[in-house]
Amino acid sequence: MTDTITVDDYPACVTEKIRYADTDRQGHVNNAVFATFLESGRVAVLYDPHAPLAEPGSGFVIARLELDFRAEMTWPGEAIVGTRVAAIGRSSVTLEQGIFQGDRCVATARTVIVSMDEETRRSRPLSQAATTALTSLTV
Repeated sequence: MTDTITVDDYPACVTEKIRYADTDRQGHVNNAVFATFLESGRVAVLYDPHAPLAEPGSGFVIARLELDFRAEMTWPGEAIVGTRVAAIGRSSVTLEQGIFQGDRCVATARTVIVSMDEETRRSRPLSQAATTALTSLTV
């Protein structure tokens, strides 16, 4: 990701309210809350109630999460979480995300998500429908 990251770089976006309780002793949004914002962006893509990507009997698990803090985020305000697909594998998808406060990118992340069979607890190939939907979020 480049230093000129904008929310327009991400085809899927959600907005989250920053709560006073999200702040730490220095008045910044706590680093753990950044991960929660990223989760909101992932869930909006993976578990959209109108177009869920998980087949019956399957779900998604995080195999890897890289989170880079770029700037402080403060209360009050909103966080915009952008999500795009960087790569699609047989049973995994790599997401890139940006968290923005206003026009400023405050964090970027790269997450590997694996499709998992809920009974065997092992990876499960992505369905063709999931692959097609995820391809639409590739930039």
